[in-house]
Amino acid sequence: MPDDKGTVLTTADERAMADELRSRLNGEVIDRAHPAYDGARAVWNGLIDRRPAVIARCSGTADVVETVKAARKYRPVVSIRGGGHQVAGSAVCDDGLVIDLSGMKGVHVDPSARIARAQGGVTWGELDRETQLHALATPGGEISATGIAGLTLGGGFGFVMRTFGLSCDGLRSIAVVTADGSVRVASREEEQELFWAARGGGRGIGVVTSFDYDLQSLGPEVDAALVIHPFDRAEEVLRAWRDATESAPDTVTPELLLWTVPADPEVPPELHNVNCVMVSAVYGGPSGAEAKSALAPQRDFGPALLDLSGTLSYVELQSANTWRFPDGDRYFMKSHFMDELNDEAISVLVDWYSRRPTPDCLIVVRTLGGAVARVGPDDSAFAHRSARFNVSIDAGWQDPALDDTAIGWARSAWDAIKRFSSGGSYINFAGLGEDASELRSAVYGSHEERLERVRAAYDPEGLFAPAARRP
Repeated sequence: MPDDKGTVLTTADERAMADELRSRLNGEVIDRAHPAYDGARAVWNGLIDRRPAVIARCSGTADVVETVKAARKYRPVVSIRGGGHQVAGSAVCDDGLVIDLSGMKGVHVDPSARIARAQGGVTWGELDRETQLHALATPGGEISATGIAGLTLGGGFGFVMRTFGLSCDGLRSIAVVTADGSVRVASREEEQELFWAARGGGRGIGVVTSFDYDLQSLGPEVDAALVIHPFDRAEEVLRAWRDATESAPDTVTPELLLWTVPADPEVPPELHNVNCVMVSAVYGGPSGAEAKSALAPQRDFGPALLDLSGTLSYVELQSANTWRFPDGDRYFMKSHFMDELNDEAISVLVDWYSRRPTPDCLIVVRTLGGAVARVGPDDSAFAHRSARFNVSIDAGWQDPALDDTAIGWARSAWDAIKRFSSGGSYINFAGLGEDASELRSAVYGSHEERLERVRAAYDPEGLFAPAARRP
């Protein structure tokens, strides 16, 4: 597959492409002179400041088809925007064409068939709102503002993944506009290689305009553990938590965060922004005595600062942390998959967290296994089914003057932990554009060559090659 960088468009070609799209699209076409340009090019991560030539805000699949045809004609760099929440900011590109699906918000739920169809601009909060009317869910992300498209195509970690799998495991089918302008439906029965690629390695296969998900019974209320421990016991708590995850049932998805106590009205003011260890877990089933019993071991790691465990709505759970990651703040994240979390690795994690440059920096340890591991290692493009943990180094800050410091901390922490890694990295927490080449094999593992073949089959001229190369 060509490693196509795209054509650098002349001013005349930019204008011609914009005019052509305006004549063909029902949606809005935004160029550099448009009064909405700065707002349209902005994404969740304020660190990203890219200036595309044209943004095509598609109103539906027909608009996407016309935009892909224009891209074939003019050959700009192409990027695809769904929710615009991805850390690396791949939704926008410099001097190219953004195929923007953010206005495509349709969701239809068939509760009898337990299927939801959602367009490519839908966020997890919007999807959950509709499915929870029927006490149904598909495994989503941990931040309600995240787009379903990027998370699902990259795999998709979530609060109930050990029970129901990754977001991509909930996929029933996709509708995708490929590089030739065709609209294809991919599923386990048709376009099987395309469907395989979409589940964990879906960048560069085309523009996915809608997702059909299988739904599971969950909610409207769920039980969750959330216990906040003092940071001076961090290593002790981490070791105890690690050991407890070995016997956790598949109905429980444990997670541990080195972070600060949230400035929440329910939290005593004297604890706001204090360093801590947060142990959380969600029961992927009905609320009640069985759930509370399964979660009890996640609450038993010694004296705590706060125990906020309890019952809440699934919609509340999914949006609980969204306010801590506001639009426009600056973010950088990198991750490692790990087969074990030994005592030395725990010491390194705690040491590097203690060096964090801002209170908005955190380290997250997620547990896999359960339903994630029950999918065959080659049944989807997601390449890390056997990993036990994922460790994510998440830098957050507001002041641009701290860019080098915050990113440097995250990179150094990631480097320090690398020797404990199983050699893999998660595409949705994979740094910025400059990390792409070194991480490609780490992200896709043994599936890299197969992915290249699939992309080449559907995009022989490399129209979406730049998108495929980005983290």
